[in-house]
Amino acid sequence: MSEVISIPKEVVEKEFYRTTEKFHVIATWVGVVLNLVWFVGDYFVLPDYWIPFLIFRACVSGLTVLLLISKKLTGFSIYTIVFALVLGIAVQNAYMWSVMDLAHLQKHTFAYMALFIGVGMLVLWDIWYSIIIVTATILSNIIFYKIFSPLSIDEFLINGGLLILTVAIFCIFLIRTRYNLTVSEIRSRLQLEQSKHIIEEERNVIQKKNREITDSLNYASRIQKAVIPAESEFTKAFTESFVLFKPRDIVSGDFYWITEIDNKVYYATADCTGHGVPGGFVTMLGLSFLEEIFLILNIRKPDEALNILREKIINSSKTSIENSQDGMDITLCCIDKKTNKLTYAAANNSFFVLRNNEIIELKADKQPCGLFFKSKPFTFHEFQLNKGDCIYTFTDGYADQFGGPNGKKFMYKQFEETLLANHTKDFAQQKHVLETEIDKWRGDEDQVDDVLVIGVKIS
Repeated sequence: MSEVISIPKEVVEKEFYRTTEKFHVIATWVGVVLNLVWFVGDYFVLPDYWIPFLIFRACVSGLTVLLLISKKLTGFSIYTIVFALVLGIAVQNAYMWSVMDLAHLQKHTFAYMALFIGVGMLVLWDIWYSIIIVTATILSNIIFYKIFSPLSIDEFLINGGLLILTVAIFCIFLIRTRYNLTVSEIRSRLQLEQSKHIIEEERNVIQKKNREITDSLNYASRIQKAVIPAESEFTKAFTESFVLFKPRDIVSGDFYWITEIDNKVYYATADCTGHGVPGGFVTMLGLSFLEEIFLILNIRKPDEALNILREKIINSSKTSIENSQDGMDITLCCIDKKTNKLTYAAANNSFFVLRNNEIIELKADKQPCGLFFKSKPFTFHEFQLNKGDCIYTFTDGYADQFGGPNGKKFMYKQFEETLLANHTKDFAQQKHVLETEIDKWRGDEDQVDDVLVIGVKIS
């Protein structure tokens, strides 16, 4: 995500408390037990003071246990209870220091250091807890020193006082730094979880939209397939024929159309501007308009049909000047089955007649069937067919497919060579060869355009 998700401070702190609470509960119980166990050392090291030491330890540990047991009733957090334990031990150690001689003071310095380094890690990350504990430690040491200590100020400070103060301050900075790092880690984790949650929600929305769009496209495809004639319509009109139709998307921007009127076969091979949904809409218009032109308006000349088709496309789409290339490239053929005369008109799409192992290219007008700056009436063409001639009409999708060893276009020259090498075969075989060749050429490349090739043989 481009924007960093902001996690409120209170949320991060709440997560910190939640993830560390169990550890603090265990650590508090351990601290209570160890504070009592260390009484054994007091008995052997300073037997003259073991009773007041025991009273101090019992009070500190007892108060902590009481707070732990009544935690739910009092509402105290485990961190407040830990603070009470550490504060009690700090004051307890200050009293112990005050009654020790120089040798014992030096030894007991390490106990004070352990307090700040070990137990202090549980609460020193909180700045107010840190200030209170350090202040209480200093004050309790001053008070108890004045009342009980036999040592001079110099002896007291040099043999432990300054060291403990230094360790305490150092521990506060060290532990707070670690705390800040932990909070940063928790914030990052929460941001990541929140990001994953948002991404998951967005992914679900996108998947739902994709399913809806795909369902709609599949439905549109079924409608388009129902309107586009079946390949069998060509086999009814011609003894040998094939239709190779490979849409790039679910709906196609290429289409074909066929009808037979008075022993004349009219058929169209068209490539609409765009593919997918935009092209699919234009194909539906084209199919509808061709039906109207031939079956209702009774137009029979291919050039007149294309002129009317162009007007209808322009009027229906309200195409603007900026989109002057919108429309379709189309070949519209009429074959008289009695005379084998071919009449046609074509917008941009030339096509081939194969005769005696030669390719005859029948040219198209260099203009689309749609809005065009230099539009002119479509040209009426006539061509006499012979028995055995093979006619191939097509869109540009076959020749424009990328692939091969260098990822280049298939190109029309290679397309012509494929037709020339296979035009004497059965038309079902021709279709298979053409489909196999283009799939082999494409390989792992995505199909870049709709593919449409129609072949018929004059019998």
